[in-house]
Amino acid sequence: MAKNLVIVESPAKVKTVKKFLGNNYEVAASNGHVRDMPKSQLGFDVENDYEPKYITIRGKGELLAGLRKAAKKADKVYLATDPDREGEAIAWHLSKALNLDEKKMRRITFNEITKSAVKESIKHARDIDMNLVNEQQARRMLDRMVGYRISPLLWKKIKRGLSAGRVQSVALRIIGDREDEINAFIPEEYWTLEADFKIPGEKKPLRAKFYGKDKQKINISSREELDQILKELDGVSYRVSDVKRGERSKKAPLPFTTSTLQQEAAKNLNFSTQKTMRLAQQLYEGVDIKGNGTVGLISYLRTDSTRISEEADAMAREFIEKQYGEAYLAQAGEKKQEGRKVQDAHEAIRPTDVNRTPAAMKDSLSRDQFRLYQLIWKRFVASRMKPALYETTSVKISGGPYIFTVAASKLAFDGFLSVYAVDDEEKNQGTTLVRSIDQDTQLNFAGFDSQQHFTQPPPHYTEASLVKTLEELGIGRPSTYAPTITTIMARHYVVKEQKNLYMTELGEVVNQMMKKAFPSIVDVNFTANLEDLLDKVGDGTVDWKVIVRNFYPDLEEAVEEAEKQLEEVKIEDEVTDVICENCGRHMVIKYGPHGRFLACPGFPECRNTKPYLEKIGVKCPKCGGEIVEKKTKKGRRYYGCENNPQCDFMSWPRPVEKKCPRCGGYMVEKGNKIVCADEHCGYVEPKKAAAAQ
Repeated sequence: MAKNLVIVESPAKVKTVKKFLGNNYEVAASNGHVRDMPKSQLGFDVENDYEPKYITIRGKGELLAGLRKAAKKADKVYLATDPDREGEAIAWHLSKALNLDEKKMRRITFNEITKSAVKESIKHARDIDMNLVNEQQARRMLDRMVGYRISPLLWKKIKRGLSAGRVQSVALRIIGDREDEINAFIPEEYWTLEADFKIPGEKKPLRAKFYGKDKQKINISSREELDQILKELDGVSYRVSDVKRGERSKKAPLPFTTSTLQQEAAKNLNFSTQKTMRLAQQLYEGVDIKGNGTVGLISYLRTDSTRISEEADAMAREFIEKQYGEAYLAQAGEKKQEGRKVQDAHEAIRPTDVNRTPAAMKDSLSRDQFRLYQLIWKRFVASRMKPALYETTSVKISGGPYIFTVAASKLAFDGFLSVYAVDDEEKNQGTTLVRSIDQDTQLNFAGFDSQQHFTQPPPHYTEASLVKTLEELGIGRPSTYAPTITTIMARHYVVKEQKNLYMTELGEVVNQMMKKAFPSIVDVNFTANLEDLLDKVGDGTVDWKVIVRNFYPDLEEAVEEAEKQLEEVKIEDEVTDVICENCGRHMVIKYGPHGRFLACPGFPECRNTKPYLEKIGVKCPKCGGEIVEKKTKKGRRYYGCENNPQCDFMSWPRPVEKKCPRCGGYMVEKGNKIVCADEHCGYVEPKKAAAAQ
């Protein structure tokens, strides 16, 4: 009979861990959390110093009864839940739910599911870390406060089923602010000028970029400026005035953290954050490898550390030396300073055994598992390798007072790029220079190439760039990025089109309400400071109750204030002049998950509905019909002609009635400006001036 009981979180781990520990150990799974605050109420007692209330999660009674029975028989109970604050909290809840004797209960953690890591964890069994438990409790309670007190207001104001969240509402605000920037952006004209030179003995001409005048960089912002420069360059002779040769290196990347893995998987593999985390979980928990049974292929996936254990580092170095040669091996200790918190229990995300190459694992993995494992493996191996070296050449060409430049780089030593090419152009970057160029090289001018350009607005957020921004701003933690993005998309606040995230009308309404009624909740700095305080609870330097005591009264006050305001705002069904063809009533405007629609007020007897096309009082510039506000299938707003599909006019920014005084074309709103839709025209005026005319 087994003398010891080991409780893990996931059933997927049971078989693997049991295999490593042998017959003296029984291994069981808790299937995640076993206790939580009740769904029907706030979940803590305000009068009793915010003491949380916990109940057994519905459906977990039978599982807990089985675990209690097994725990009673065991000499020792090892709580082996995940090695993070959530795992620590689950271990604590298990100890309470199972009434475990403190003398025979121990907490163990392993960063990877391998035989050595699991056996080693038993040797280093410890007590439950209550600082981490309290950090998790504080985060859970703050999330509850925001969700349970603000969400009902959204239901009352907009529609049922909406939600607010401590991190999700800030993420929505960040996306909204970027949309405002894009909508207000006005393109600015600029020109580029390049010159071609023929060099005796060379087939291809040398192309140089215009730099400036007398060592001063010049940006060409109009056709007139360009013409003036070309006039001054007419008939001048050109010479090589300076040649600089040098070397630059490109450092090897650091191993993956949760955030950088999500970003790279999105960029290189087109995976959503949710998909990346799901696949990484599978690789961590264990995959059936032919001839080896179930094997955990990567270390723990929720981490913000780039630290690597000495054993893993030594194994990687041995592998690189054998496969690529000593010349490719980074110097020992080169990476040590990179680990932000060396005391962190977590390592970076890495393969559990570097000798399990992606090629060797391919047959045992699904296509997507393989692609993600390959990305992690390559990144880890690359992180232990020498930088890539480039030979650089910088040439200055003088023509009268003006300067043109040529910069080129050639890969001299591929280093880590032999394993992990960051970008396709890394291996072949820059202009190919003629074999040798110096100040005596003869230049024969062959012609100019000038091009007009317009500045571009900041890009829409993608899942990858949003994760990067959240991390940089200190909002949320590795475990929250994926669920946050999933939630705002599930609520239909944001839609994804071709990787880009766009606000829907519903998202705009919710965001505006949150900014107005709860400015501190959606304030980036406030949320980042709160995250920092919560981290300090985990370090044992801040009392978790202090944060909760300070947060709740202010929130309650803001909610009460918002409730008063909301009573004054009641959304009545707006009656339209559209007649229901089924019963003859005037149809009304209703609000659904995808925005406004027309419905018969005779519901449920008459169930007639039709799309609501809101006219904006502007004539179509193509056919003279009315321009109406429309939505894409995913909910993104645009403006089109009522005569569609006969007329294909569409515009993302809102058109206005006034015609462009310069070219006669239609104009659109951009923030507080009215601009010509033809960027080549470039006419701009303040919105107030346009309204006055």
